[in-house]
Amino acid sequence: MERIWAPWRLEYIKSADELSGCVFCRALEGDDEEMLVVHRGKRAFALLNKFPYTSGHLMVAPERHIGDYGELDDEEAVEIHRLTQAAIGALDGLYAPQGYNLGWNLGRVAGAGVVDHVHQHVVPRWAGDTNFMPVLADVKVLPEHLAETRRRVAESWPEA
Repeated sequence: MERIWAPWRLEYIKSADELSGCVFCRALEGDDEEMLVVHRGKRAFALLNKFPYTSGHLMVAPERHIGDYGELDDEEAVEIHRLTQAAIGALDGLYAPQGYNLGWNLGRVAGAGVVDHVHQHVVPRWAGDTNFMPVLADVKVLPEHLAETRRRVAESWPEA
């Protein structure tokens, strides 16, 4: 069984309640570069994860602040799906990953660091992308700065 080891995320999950306000709502109100937003749609948007598992790890969320997946309306659900497809297209062109993990962490026990604003993760994967650094040294090695990743993904986002 393959695993993505990210022991440093536990610290983030434990401290998530200490953050003021919703990270997704703050991203919508803030500067795209500072908040790592790569694309804004009509009812949903995509942004890089500040605590990525791999380079290019991003999230797609509705603009509306909702915590229950079942509350997504049809237009939001379709746009999230389409933005996820576009994210994969942009990441394919930039990083040529060999696969993806797509997922929703619904609820704290399911690993959600943000429980009150639903979002889907798009995690590019490569053979051998896990290594000893996070496990032995509690260090995550990313080959590219998040600001550069944001710029590249935003510029590579397919036109609708």
